Amino acid sequence: MNITVKTLNRTALLALSPFVGIMLWLLISTAAIELSQDVPSDSIFEEEVSERIYMTEAAAGLDQARDTAVHTSKSIKTEIELYNKTNAEMNAIAKTATAQAKRPLQIYDSNITAKLGKPAATINTDKLRAQLFYLKNDSFRSYAVKIQLKSDDAMKMVMGGSELGKSMTTLEAVKQHKAAVGVNAGGFADGGGKRYPLSTTVMDGEYVSGFQASYSDLFFVGLNDKNKLIGGKFTSKEQLDAKKPKFGASFVPVLLKNGAAQQIPAKWQTSPKRAPRTVIANYKDDQLLLLVTDGYNEAGSSGATLAELQTLLRGYGAIDAYNLDGGGSSSLIFNGKVINKPSDGNLRKLPTHFLFFK
Repeated sequence: MNITVKTLNRTALLALSPFVGIMLWLLISTAAIELSQDVPSDSIFEEEVSERIYMTEAAAGLDQARDTAVHTSKSIKTEIELYNKTNAEMNAIAKTATAQAKRPLQIYDSNITAKLGKPAATINTDKLRAQLFYLKNDSFRSYAVKIQLKSDDAMKMVMGGSELGKSMTTLEAVKQHKAAVGVNAGGFADGGGKRYPLSTTVMDGEYVSGFQASYSDLFFVGLNDKNKLIGGKFTSKEQLDAKKPKFGASFVPVLLKNGAAQQIPAKWQTSPKRAPRTVIANYKDDQLLLLVTDGYNEAGSSGATLAELQTLLRGYGAIDAYNLDGGGSSSLIFNGKVINKPSDGNLRKLPTHFLFFK
């Protein structure tokens, strides 16, 4: 009986021992987990400290960056204000300098204008300024147009038609090409019912009938590629080419060169002595002067002598001056109106015309 009870007790203990072991393991594990939660290891502590230091440093860096940005913004704003102020001052200085640089030219222009009198009419555009003057002379009536060219295409010479030998009046040329001002240009020779330009003639940089060396006091006058008046006697094509002529025509004689009166050929002193005249001249600032005189006939009893024109032109301050075809050829058109009184009673048909555009 006792043996049986002991045997049962042992059997029960063996059966329960696994469960007791599990309970003990759970108790020990729980205690270890709680211990690990309550007391952090050295590595975890160090990580937390490092993270806190990093966050502190980052916050300090952000504060410094913000302060730097504010300072930089203020500096940039100050620099911009200084730049704008300096730029405005430099612009003002540049405008003043430009105005001062132009002042001598303005004074010069006022002086030469005053010698001509008060303009009767003015055309002023981006291309040119043309001023018309009615002049008072003792022996004849005359008219002048002072022209400042502002554009490369403000002036050109045109022919009397699409074919060499054709001719038209200066008024017709003005209307056909829609010009503002027009004046007759070089001399001509008639032949076979046609009217041909005299001697060397240049259109758009090309020689119309080839180059002819100056003879019998003939000269060439026109504009170069810089819109400056060129003229004189040329013995070779290379000599004229060096002046880079853009257009021009020929006639006789040269009246002024560098402000000095030139010798008038004997023939032109008396044949005719007085007549309607057309002259093209320039000033030292490259403005042009057109001078046209009236005459009642071509017999030499009215109009201007070439010597009188030389005196007038020098008095007006002209530098170089060239006598263009005169007599019945003299034609001055301003703003669509014939200004002079043609000696033929009507405008003559001509092969070449100087036109000015607005």
